[in-house]
Amino acid sequence: MLTEASLAAATHELASRDADLAGIVERHGLPPLWDRPPGFGTLVHLILEQQVSIASAQAAFDRLTSRIGAPAPGAILRLTDAELLAFGFSRQKTAYVRDLALLVDEGRLDIDGLAGLDDREACSRLIAVKGIGAWTANTYLLMALLRPDVWPAADIALAAAVADVRGFAARPGPDEMESIGQAWRPWRSVAARLLWLDYLGRRKRLVGTFA
Repeated sequence: MLTEASLAAATHELASRDADLAGIVERHGLPPLWDRPPGFGTLVHLILEQQVSIASAQAAFDRLTSRIGAPAPGAILRLTDAELLAFGFSRQKTAYVRDLALLVDEGRLDIDGLAGLDDREACSRLIAVKGIGAWTANTYLLMALLRPDVWPAADIALAAAVADVRGFAARPGPDEMESIGQAWRPWRSVAARLLWLDYLGRRKRLVGTFA
């Protein structure tokens, strides 16, 4: 797991290897750890963040937690579809969150057990869940499990940040992002944090946005 100490050490190592990442450190300093608590609630939150703004996802999540507290599978299953829709869930995400809650409630998905699996197997278990794709799985490993070498290649903000620092005319697609990320092993999670930090800085957004 990444810690504040290993994040700092990895940042300095990456900066010594890559001039563009070194430039980010010069402009902004060390990136935040940007961690989230592991568990069911964070997976629900990430599902809400799929293909929408972070702000709108946060608003829906806040309305949910103001009603039921920290999300738990049983509490989700007791809510009606109409209630979830009123919180700001789409119909599709309502179905996804219900499916996730049922899997966890029935013991068919052990979220706590993901911490004991390697990156590939943990991602595989998550992606097997309806509504959880590579972006959601990778972001969970990166932020909740604090794995050091995860690269969410499909993340739009990350691709925009790569385009910014590399001087590309357009955002690279996921395949190109996968290729670009190889240079930053075994600290791709740290490179992602640096690039997100630069993305926020260039757009004058708050550093806490991704937390």
